[in-house]
Parts: sequence; C-alpha cells; structure tokens
Amino acid sequence: MAKRDYYEVLGLNKDASEADMKKAYRKLAKKYHPDLNPGDKDAEASFKEINEAYQVLSTPEARSQYDQFGHDGPTGQGFSGFNGFGEGGFGDIFDMFFGGSGFGGGSRRSRRGPTRGSDLQYNLDITFEEAAFGTKKEIEVVRMENCPDCKGTGAKKPGDSKTCSKCNGSGEIQQAQNTAFGRFVNVQACDKCNGEGTIISNPCTKCHGRKKIRRVRKISVNIPAGIDNNQAITLRGEGQTGELGGPSGDLYVSITVRPHKLFIRRGYDIYCDVPITFGQAALGSEIEVPSLGGKVKYNIPEGTQTGTVFRLRNQGIQHLRGNTLGDLYVTVNIEVPKKLNEKQKELIQQFDQLIGDAEQKKSFFDKMKDVFGG
Repeated sequence: MAKRDYYEVLGLNKDASEADMKKAYRKLAKKYHPDLNPGDKDAEASFKEINEAYQVLSTPEARSQYDQFGHDGPTGQGFSGFNGFGEGGFGDIFDMFFGGSGFGGGSRRSRRGPTRGSDLQYNLDITFEEAAFGTKKEIEVVRMENCPDCKGTGAKKPGDSKTCSKCNGSGEIQQAQNTAFGRFVNVQACDKCNGEGTIISNPCTKCHGRKKIRRVRKISVNIPAGIDNNQAITLRGEGQTGELGGPSGDLYVSITVRPHKLFIRRGYDIYCDVPITFGQAALGSEIEVPSLGGKVKYNIPEGTQTGTVFRLRNQGIQHLRGNTLGDLYVTVNIEVPKKLNEKQKELIQQFDQLIGDAEQKKSFFDKMKDVFGG
C-alpha cells in the first residue's frame, strides 16, 4: 500500500512553519495515542503514521530531502529509519510533547523527590450577619496523613524497608532505543517496587504498608468581616500531607452566605424596602429603619412618593481590606390598607373631597399634552 504524503498526514501545506507543524502533531498524537484508544488497531496505525511524518518533517535536513525526493529518499531506499519508535516508544514521543502526563495510568509512574501534597476544598455556609461582622468557625476536614506508628515509611521497623534491587532505589527502569535521530530513552516505573524504590518486607500493622492513614481533623477558621458569597479563605498547609517529606497542600474554605430576610447585598452596600403609611408620606415623619446594627431612626420629608430611595451612609458592610463601610439604601413604599371599616372609609372620602383631585388631574393632562400635543 502506497504511503500517504507526510504533509497530508499532518494536514499541512508544504510551507507550514515549525510551530504549525508541532501544533498539528500535538493535536493528532493526542487524538490517536494508544493510551486513549486501547485495543484500537486503526488508531495505533494512525499514531505510527503521524510519528513517522513528524519525525521526517520536523528535521530540516530530512524535510529538505523529502521535499526533493519524496518517500524514496536521496538514496532510493526511502526514510527507513523514520518508522516510529516501536511498541515501547509511544511513551517517549508522548512524554516529549505532552510533559509525560501519561493517559495510561500507572504504567508511567516514576519515583519522584519530595512532592507537595494536594489541595483540599471545604464548603462552609454562614449567615448574612456572620459575613458582615466576621466570625470564627470550627470545621472538620478528612485527610490522609503520615502514619504516626511508622512515620510514613510503611514498614513496621526501620530495617523492614530495603532498597529495590531491580531499580536500585530510583523507582524507574530505563530502556534505550536507537533511532535515526539518535538514542532515545524510555523511562517506566519499576514493576518490582511499583515505582517506590523500596521493598517492604514487614509492613506497619497500623497502615498496612500504605504509609498514610485517614484522619478527621478539627480546624479553626477565622471568617473576616466583609467576606462575600463564593469567596474563599486559604489555610496554608492544611491540605493533604506531602510525599517523601514534601510540604502539605492548602485547604480552601469556600464561603456560601445564606440570604437575609430583609437585606440584599451588592458589593459592600445593602438594600431593603420599608413600608410607610400615606400619612407619613404626605406629612413627613420619623420612621424606624432596620440596619445590621439594629433599628435606626430616619426623617423622611413631606410629600415623599412611593419608591423613593434614601441613602444612609456608613450603615452597610465593612470592606475586607479596610475599616470603611458601605451604605444602606432604603426604598419606601406606601402601603395601602386592604380592609377598612365604615368609619375609616368615611374619613378617607371626606379627605378626598377636601383635597380634591384637581392637582392630580392637571398633572396627568400636562403629561398627555407632552405626549400627544394639543
């Protein structure tokens, strides 16, 4: 079967740059990599074809020769040296271009030096007031910690852990392969010690050789005044324990603030609605307004219309990084009574007759003229 054009394999034009070529190769190699397509012979064949094309075109001399002579090569024998890295070489190619992440799982695990522990997240619900004024909470976090009996070695006694004889404690087995580009080394986890570098003959009875145990820890969290919904508090070193003496990860406490019955928060300002009577709106009055610190008195002027918003300075929420406070915005709404007795109805009718509706009608007809003219 005739080979496809290398540029066609990578989906490139002949004037493609090195950056374009590497980008195309990364995309295709990831798509057809055997680790992502287990048992798929077509994907494996495509992966080998992609490797072969990239190996030739990514090398300036080989690319120049290919552009001149095609698959036959300058000697008429083709690019026989560029036929992939064999079954064990998929990891080499993938590691070179994808950072050795290894989609296949444990097959590429290798012994490392001290490694930082992973981070943890805890979701904490608090009240509106607790967010506004700050508080202190105690939470329980489940995490894996070094076994206190074996100090994280996994062995019952110090002499029960020995260096692996196959990898000499490195946790890795290296396999060298010669290619047209030189010698490539494929590094895999040692199958005897599973990449640990040590063999435990007599495991710790508490952790059973796992080196870590599950612990529930109580941790005190200081919630600062002014924290808002979906913000997080970082507790350094309270995450998972590190490996091989590495530092512990961090704990992120994600805050959820429960809604308030009266207030709505926007930034550091708070908003609320307050009902008033017609008499209070018409004549002006001193009303009681709810605030985070308790009820406060506020004078509304006579003739206040429903929906009017009043601003009470420094009655909002404290800024996270400072002592300044937001404001409280109060919207007053005139409450119309739904049930009136006969005496109340009579008085309102008398009032309506006394004040008349001439002024209201005049205002309404003025607006009509502005809209329709006349």
